[in-house]
Amino acid sequence: MIRVGIGGWTYEPWRGLFYPKGLAQTRELEHASRAVTSIEINGTYYSTQKAESFRKWAKETPDGFVFSVKAIRFATNRRVLAEAGPSIEKFITSGITGLGKKLGPILWQFMPAKKFDAGDFDAFLQQLPKTADGLKLRHAVEVRHESFATKEFVALARKYGVAIVLADSAKYPTIADVTADFIYARLQQADAKVANGYAPAAIAKWAKRAMTWESGGVPKDIPLLSIAPKPEKRDVFIYMINGAKERAPAAAMALLKELK
Repeated sequence: MIRVGIGGWTYEPWRGLFYPKGLAQTRELEHASRAVTSIEINGTYYSTQKAESFRKWAKETPDGFVFSVKAIRFATNRRVLAEAGPSIEKFITSGITGLGKKLGPILWQFMPAKKFDAGDFDAFLQQLPKTADGLKLRHAVEVRHESFATKEFVALARKYGVAIVLADSAKYPTIADVTADFIYARLQQADAKVANGYAPAAIAKWAKRAMTWESGGVPKDIPLLSIAPKPEKRDVFIYMINGAKERAPAAAMALLKELK
């Protein structure tokens, strides 16, 4: 399974560009979820959402659609990660399971200043639950300090079956090692001058990488920090996030078209 999507669905510059002119804002999720195959919910990072909101979003999207959910910042933006347990539990029980089968990976994003501390990060990963309300939970961590670009961090993520987010970014380290049964990539270098955000060659390159990951392989054009794991089919989640955000929907749709 390869999912391609965008970050959020409420963005004013998309109105009249991605969303048809005059489309009611209450129907934007309905429209977006039929143009892409996944959406990363970002509002959950800043504040706790109502449980009924998750159930409503699940109903508004088509069968087979999947959301990823960015975890609350209070769990990750702290000096001692070993003390994050209460915040993690509060987030997991806040209603995200109301998405049901449409609940995809949970994204735990860390501040750029957060450095790698093996013991403390191990303690954090230990606290991530594997299930909630009968649903299997899959976790991805996005680290943005260069100190994480080590074999030790990769081994730690593999120990807990947590995916390391592959950030295609000019500002943050790109860690492409496979550490879970799924891939989570956030592409952040769209060009506003290009209609689809990325040139056709770049779209083709990411499509090839996605298919390689899904089939169990590892792309040969992205350096790794450790030895690649044995081949195993995986789900792949790719999100068009920053850069020229106004181009994100077009970029996602172009990649989906290339994957057909």
